[in-house]
Amino acid sequence: MQVVYERCCGLDVHKRSVTACALTPEGKAVRTFGTMTEDLLELADWLKGQGCTHVAMESTGSFWKPIYNVLEATEAFTLLVVNAQHIKAVPGRKTDVKDAEWIADLLRHGLLQPSFIPSREQRELRELIRYRQELVDERAREANRIQKVLEGANIKLSSVATDILGKSGREILKALIEGQTDPEALADMAKGRMKAKREELRRAVQGMIGDHQRLLLREQLRHIEEWMRGLHG
Repeated sequence: MQVVYERCCGLDVHKRSVTACALTPEGKAVRTFGTMTEDLLELADWLKGQGCTHVAMESTGSFWKPIYNVLEATEAFTLLVVNAQHIKAVPGRKTDVKDAEWIADLLRHGLLQPSFIPSREQRELRELIRYRQELVDERAREANRIQKVLEGANIKLSSVATDILGKSGREILKALIEGQTDPEALADMAKGRMKAKREELRRAVQGMIGDHQRLLLREQLRHIEEWMRGLHG
């Protein structure tokens, strides 16, 4: 079979270790490294010492990311992150060889199809966007939990307020938590456009809230405030 890359390496990646198999005209070299940054820098130096030009690894969970980051920063290698299912689909006696050796052999003969990996800047931006979306989703889930508690207390705040966690909604929730039950006083906390719905709001906040519901609301509102700090911090 034709050799496409004369000096290449396959990496078998795990949470705490990465096994590297380098294939060069001088022969095969296998070594295992840790996954701390210091260990990965040592891996990069070892690969340079072997004269490797191409390095391949499976996209195993998120374990490949720190290895990719370190090796990418050296600008010394062409990196291939390969879908594990693709490697399994390539014919061969995979059970008779170590994973790193198998990956290296496939790479050497140009049999690996790399996955698209965005640039570091794009990856970092994607992480930020995903984190923000997770916070937004968590806010929605927490709002639903608050709504269930209010419904259990006969308080129909969501029937009047579009967002029960808006400025008016949070003021009313805090007052309920502190023990305020007077519908007139609660309705007076309306702000902005909610003031036009004062009478409807007065009727909506007249309920039967108990101590355990106040406790739940306190914890849920605290969670929401932590979410807001995370989103805007």
